[in-house]
Amino acid sequence: MSPSQESIFPEYETETSQTSKLIQKFKETPFVPIGMGGFAAVVAYGLYKLKHRGDMKMSLHLIHMRVAAQGFAVGALTCGVLYSMFRDYVVKPKE
Repeated sequence: MSPSQESIFPEYETETSQTSKLIQKFKETPFVPIGMGGFAAVVAYGLYKLKHRGDMKMSLHLIHMRVAAQGFAVGALTCGVLYSMFRDYVVKPKE
């Protein structure tokens, strides 16, 4: 964008970058990216183990992997909620 052109959407251009916004969100809710990463790791592991599942039926293998991935994501979100409740109600910030 050349300096002579005016911005079409000035309300979208702020002082903070997208990276700093993302880092701030991760600091506010640290267990969401952990849950997303764990979900992706379980799915990747399940795809890797798909070849070496032995005589287990594919549908049963996929059900086990889905339950493991969902369990990791829900567990991380639950820990995040508990962490935010602890931070908000037990460790009260100085006002």
